[in-house]
Amino acid sequence: MSPARSATALYLTRLRQLTRRSPVGLPPPIPPPLPPGRTVALTGRGEAFVRELDGPADRLPLLMLHGWTASADLNWYGAFHRFEGQRRVVAIDHRGHGRGMRSPDPFRLEDCADDAAALLDELGIEQAIAVGYSMGGPISLLLARKHTTRVAGLVLAATALRFNGTLAERLRWRGLVLLELGVRVGLGDRLVARFADDLARVDDAFAPYSSWLAGEFARTHPRSLRQAGVELGNFDARDWAGGLGVPAATIITESDALVPLERQRALASLLDASVVALAGVDHDLPITDLGAFADALASGVQMVDERRASDQDAARADQRPAS
Repeated sequence: MSPARSATALYLTRLRQLTRRSPVGLPPPIPPPLPPGRTVALTGRGEAFVRELDGPADRLPLLMLHGWTASADLNWYGAFHRFEGQRRVVAIDHRGHGRGMRSPDPFRLEDCADDAAALLDELGIEQAIAVGYSMGGPISLLLARKHTTRVAGLVLAATALRFNGTLAERLRWRGLVLLELGVRVGLGDRLVARFADDLARVDDAFAPYSSWLAGEFARTHPRSLRQAGVELGNFDARDWAGGLGVPAATIITESDALVPLERQRALASLLDASVVALAGVDHDLPITDLGAFADALASGVQMVDERRASDQDAARADQRPAS
C-alpha cells in the first residue's frame, strides 16, 4: 500500500472510531509497571516530570524523548523494562505533553531540546545517548546540534529530517487549528477512548491498560498539541543534520502511515546510521507491539555502542607513532 493510501486508511479508521458509540465496560485507569517518577526543577526554565531507572556508571545513560501527542509513559512504557539494570534511563515529558511544564510561551522544538540539556545538567549527566521517537527525533537532532558535547549517540525511530512536503501534508498541518478545537470540545477524548477500546479487543496484554492509555493521551494540552504539530510541519534538518558527526542508529517503521518510508531512509542515509528495519509496522508501534519496539530500541543502542567503540579504536590507531 502506498504511503498516501495508507495515511488515508488511517484517517478513515479514526473517523469511524470517532462516530461510533462510546465504549462501555473499560477497566479502571490502572497504569502498567513504570519506573519511579519525580519533578525536577530546571534552573531558569521551569519544572520537568521525569521517569528514571538506575544503571551501571560505566555505561552511557539513555535520554528518552517521546513523540507528538504522547508522554514519556505512553511512548516508553513497553520498553523501560528492557533496560532495567543495564542502563541509567531518563525519560522526560516535553512541554505541554503529559505532565510536562505548562509554559505561557509558544511550543518550540528547540525549547524542548534546551529543556533536555538542562535536565542533564540538573542530574549531573555529562553525556547520554539521545533516544527519540517521532517528534523526539527532531528534538534529539536539535539537542545534538546545539549541545554538542552532551550527545554521545543517537537512536531515532519512526522519524525524519522533515515532516512537510506534499500538498496533502501541508493541508494536514494547516488543519491543526480544527484539531485543537476538536480536542477542546471533547472529541479528542472520544477518539482516544475508541482507539484504546479497539486495541483492547485485539491485544490481551494491552487490555488491562486501555483506560490508562486514554487518560494519558488526554493530558496533552490542546494549544501545545496544535503548536507542536505546526513546529513539526516547519522542521527541516536536511541542511545541517549530516554535519553532526554523532554515531547513530535508526529504527525504520516500514508501513508507517504518518512518516513516509523514503523520509526515514533519507534520515538514515544522511546520518550514516545503522538501521533496524521493521517490516509491516505502523507509527503506533510503541503501543501495538511492545516486544518488537523494546527489542528494536535495544538493538539500536547496541549499534551505537559498537559504532562508538569502533570510532575510538580508530582514533587510538591514528595516534600511534609510526614504527
